[in-house]
Amino acid sequence: MSASSFLSRLKAEGITVVEVGDWEHHNRNHKGPWGQVHGVMIHHTVTSGSRRTVEICRDGYSGLPGPLCHGVITKDGRVHLVGYGRANHAGLGDDDVLRAVIAEKALPADNEANTDGNRHFYGFECENLGDGKDPWPEAQLEAIERAAAAVCRQHGWTERSVIGHLEWQPGKIDPRGFTMAALRARIRDRLK
Repeated sequence: MSASSFLSRLKAEGITVVEVGDWEHHNRNHKGPWGQVHGVMIHHTVTSGSRRTVEICRDGYSGLPGPLCHGVITKDGRVHLVGYGRANHAGLGDDDVLRAVIAEKALPADNEANTDGNRHFYGFECENLGDGKDPWPEAQLEAIERAAAAVCRQHGWTERSVIGHLEWQPGKIDPRGFTMAALRARIRDRLK
């Protein structure tokens, strides 16, 4: 999917999109390939404040250069596009999980980190402290659902191609505050 198709798909799904800078060409492709892409990964940011969150996800920080995702989903339900191509969001994860995503089967436990996820997943960072107490407004949850569904529609995937970072990489807890099973059920219903 091209960057322009990505933007069109998100808008067609009814999402309010904010384009941040030259997002279409902001990526980490010089560090390795992006693709073949097989799924969508959902994260929480451990930040508060939409402006600061978007800046961090676009620019990165010491030791982890941006972009840190493709889109940042803020609490107001807007999707801020910060990059397109390889992004520093997934890191190394479990090859068995990747095979399950490709086959759209139940996910095994993630018990190793041996596969480059930045190559294989679209990433959405969602503004949230990740402490299990910071609320997830309905507008934000709906935007997460719509964004994941938009990508799934483009590729002909089901909701089983959408995973949380905690399902990919041992030790990760994001997203925290809702279950991926509940999110996948919402995406399944939207795709019908």
